[in-house]
Amino acid sequence: MMKIQTTVQFIFYAVFMISSPLLHAQGSQADWPQKPVRLISPFSAGSSVDIMARLISQPLSKLLGQAVVVENKVGAGGNLGVDAVAKAPADGYTLAIATTGPMAINPSLMAHVPYNPIKDFAPVVLLAAGPNVLVVNSSMPVNNLDDLIKTLKANPGRYSYGSSGVGSTNHLAGELFAYKTNTKIIHIPYKGNQDALNDVLSGQISMTFSGLQPLLSNLQAGKIKALVIAGDKRMSAIPDVPTVSELGLKGAEVMPWYGVIAPAGTPASVVNLLNKHISEIMSRPEIFNQFKANGSEPNTGSPAQFAELIASDVTRWGDVIKRAGIQSP
Repeated sequence: MMKIQTTVQFIFYAVFMISSPLLHAQGSQADWPQKPVRLISPFSAGSSVDIMARLISQPLSKLLGQAVVVENKVGAGGNLGVDAVAKAPADGYTLAIATTGPMAINPSLMAHVPYNPIKDFAPVVLLAAGPNVLVVNSSMPVNNLDDLIKTLKANPGRYSYGSSGVGSTNHLAGELFAYKTNTKIIHIPYKGNQDALNDVLSGQISMTFSGLQPLLSNLQAGKIKALVIAGDKRMSAIPDVPTVSELGLKGAEVMPWYGVIAPAGTPASVVNLLNKHISEIMSRPEIFNQFKANGSEPNTGSPAQFAELIASDVTRWGDVIKRAGIQSP
């Protein structure tokens, strides 16, 4: 009898020792978070990405019961901050606001990017996306997209467009537009979007692609003309401006996006909890309206949908970069 009892005790002890690490791991995930969460902004303080990070960090802190600390980690076109997430422990305590640039453009544009945009991250949730708008100087003798295309075809290489730099979304927007319309436009890179816009205003260059917010005051003053929205939906601030989809330029959409990422291998329970909380935050009118005021359309969805968007854009922009022969300076 004693021998049987001892054997039963040994089996119970062995089962407990094997199962207890699993139980502890499950419990620790269920209790997440137990300490502050770091939210990396890969761009400088005051940038659109930084503003977005700070807009969601405070309400997310309240929902999680732990501080969400925004950290600016700037460099290499956003790569430095994104790479910090790729190299972080997959425990949900390091996140970042990712954008089209470091996730979908830089891996094809730059000779060496230290992460794989598909394999090294767990997409959490898309936050917002905002279409580029094509604007021209008000003195340019075109009033719609058809006028512009006819003018460009009649004068190949005469007209130019400005961007915020080689490989920027508005540079690629111009390359994609020229390809889709079979026109030749000279690209002029600037240090920033505002510099390009200033030269459109002064007539030094003919046009630029830009997010809506920097354009609004000059559009309202009649200093520039918006010809088309590089998206599939009209914008309430410029309701009379058609989209490329409406005008038959399918595939010419340019929608720079912003979303939250975590390291690959982050527990699904953590990713799903973050997705739930951030989606709820983005639906709040005060947050929704502030994103719209910054020129981006709030647009969330599931982690799987965000992963699909990233993969699609990696392929799409890689093709544009290869076809145009664009190289990082």
